[in-house]
Amino acid sequence: MPETIEQTHVTDLWDEREAARLVGDPLAQLRYRSNLLGADLRITNFGGGNTSSKFEMPDPFTGQPVRVLAVKGSGGDLGSIKESGFAIIDLDRLEKLKSLYRGEAHEDEMVRYYPLAAIGENRVAASIDTPLHAFLPFAHVDHLHPDWAIAIAASANGKRKLEEFNRQFGRHIVWLPWQRPGFELGLQLEQAVKENPGCDGILLGSHGLFTWGDTQYDCYRNSIRTIDQMGEFIRQHQEKRPQLFGGQDVAPLDDRHAIAAAVLPALRGIVSSNRRVIAHYADSEDALRFAGSKWACELGALGTSCPDHFLRTRICPMFVDWKPGGEGVDVLKALLLERAEAYRKEYAQYYQKWASSDSPPLRDANPSVVVIPGLGIFGFGKNKKEARITTEFFINAIHVMAGANALEEGESTHPYPQARRAEQSDQFVSFHNYVALPRSEAFRIEYWALEEAKLQRMPPEAEFSRKIVLVVGGGSGIGREVALLLARKGAHVVVADHNGDAAEKVASEVAGISSPDFVEHAPVDIASSACIASAARFTVLQFGGLDAIINTAAIYPVGGSDGRLNESQWSKTFQVNVTGNYLLVQELGWIFHDQRLPAAIVLTSSANAVVPKRGSEAYDISKTAVSHLVRELAVGLAPLVRVNAIAPATVVAGSTMFPRDRVIASLLKYEIEFDEGDSTEELRSKLANFYAQRTLTQRPILPQDCANAIVWLASDQSAKTTGHIIPVDGGLPDAFLR
Repeated sequence: MPETIEQTHVTDLWDEREAARLVGDPLAQLRYRSNLLGADLRITNFGGGNTSSKFEMPDPFTGQPVRVLAVKGSGGDLGSIKESGFAIIDLDRLEKLKSLYRGEAHEDEMVRYYPLAAIGENRVAASIDTPLHAFLPFAHVDHLHPDWAIAIAASANGKRKLEEFNRQFGRHIVWLPWQRPGFELGLQLEQAVKENPGCDGILLGSHGLFTWGDTQYDCYRNSIRTIDQMGEFIRQHQEKRPQLFGGQDVAPLDDRHAIAAAVLPALRGIVSSNRRVIAHYADSEDALRFAGSKWACELGALGTSCPDHFLRTRICPMFVDWKPGGEGVDVLKALLLERAEAYRKEYAQYYQKWASSDSPPLRDANPSVVVIPGLGIFGFGKNKKEARITTEFFINAIHVMAGANALEEGESTHPYPQARRAEQSDQFVSFHNYVALPRSEAFRIEYWALEEAKLQRMPPEAEFSRKIVLVVGGGSGIGREVALLLARKGAHVVVADHNGDAAEKVASEVAGISSPDFVEHAPVDIASSACIASAARFTVLQFGGLDAIINTAAIYPVGGSDGRLNESQWSKTFQVNVTGNYLLVQELGWIFHDQRLPAAIVLTSSANAVVPKRGSEAYDISKTAVSHLVRELAVGLAPLVRVNAIAPATVVAGSTMFPRDRVIASLLKYEIEFDEGDSTEELRSKLANFYAQRTLTQRPILPQDCANAIVWLASDQSAKTTGHIIPVDGGLPDAFLR
């Protein structure tokens, strides 16, 4: 039985009962170890790090045992990886690649051999880290990016501090200067172990940590023990330097959420000049301390150190030098635009300086991380998950910077230990002991052909993947179907409804279709400006802005015994059905204005808007007003915002406008036979089929039919349509427009 390790900073998650259950299945054991390591973002970032095991398995042709390497596949995530996510490669074939290797200038060509060395039916794309694991002479290897380890690796005095660490904790971790991951680094790791017999780990300058073990548990234990000790080493130094990043220059603002909500749409629009992005806002203690520190601008300009960081965070964040004490929100918005224009220019210059004829084209010159004193950190990505991960990566980078600053002992001088040769040291830049990768090296990784190939392997984006949609009335009926359909198309959805519990339930359904990252829910009363404004701020803080408003909420008043409505019922019908739509646009329109991105509004009218009837005057006239409001709004909001609507015939299925008692009353009115024991939906179906006989198609109008039309109107496919009402009524002659 392995003994539990007493850890100060990292928890030992190993469960011997779970591990024993996996005995005899080395791939499952590797998956278990990997998941434990990936559970702590301080140990390795999402999608970063790598784990491997070497073991025997039968050759699929001969049945004879063959020695293989199982290594995390390209683009995999340790925290969520399954057995199917590991590439399985013949170790003998990998060893033979050494004789084909033509040197560092040609190392990328070795990657094409990895698939040829795969064993069996496994076709997972092998990581560029494959030789790093293959050439280390150990059964199990972890390559991780712990914040504390990178802090030492990214320090100007890192090698000396590692020697101090080894003495203090009785370890034998070897320092290796920076080398881009690949075949050359694999050979260097192999040589380092040969030259340092008995070593129990390697720290790669500016990058990360390599640890190993003879068993799965030995490897796991070595990894978390090393990380925990490095965490303690950094903590001891930080206690001597309590002021992080030179101390505080701007204190966190008490009203930072309100200010963040006020500027996020403008910021999102600015950084979406190439393609729309989704935002994630972080105002954690770490984010606020860094953003408001005296050294934030200088440290931020250096960029992150670990390559796994800046593949998402770009070469450096955009720092906005805002003085909240004397500068208001309007000044901040102007600064955002001014700074973004400068950032794009600087980034283009960076690309032009280091790009070669075979470099991938410039992807996007906009920042993916924005730092604002007093507010915190804003991250951006193609979807909410990517935006959150980008932000988390920069928080990891902040930890690294803090650790490197804490290790500072006097002024750092060249040569830095990250450089393989003394003459290369001048390429590295340091600020208060924190060393950033040279821009040339950063570019080689950011625009690495192998990384570009990884991006090309990504599945195509869904139609709405970069869109944020507020669905009002999303807790039932048509609104629910709209939310579910948008989820299938990749949208970021805020389900809003007067019934907060219903909104939460639908949001849970949406999360099951897409991702919990992609959906939020909120209670909303569209008859209240304050409530709508609150929902607007909530949506902006969650996702950064808004691309479409869809409203399916309405009420159908039921009169007294004589069928007549009282004054209050009449007034409320218009307040919800008409004024509510107007208030939505009034309270949310500023978001569209600030974003300056094309947007869409889809409202819900009715076939009743053009068909006069007895007994439903308030509802019918309110929907007539909605139809004309659509045209008025389309004129007033053009050309940036398109406004359209659908006009369904009666939709009974799933509608809160048709509670059981109203359905029964209608069935009695139309002399339709029914059984009191029928479910509400069965009764609704009978009524819907009766209504369908009035139409040309003679088919009931379902919520899904309306959702299809609404989502089309909200999509780019209807980009040339505005000011129109689309009938979804099965062909109702009485509703034909005259």
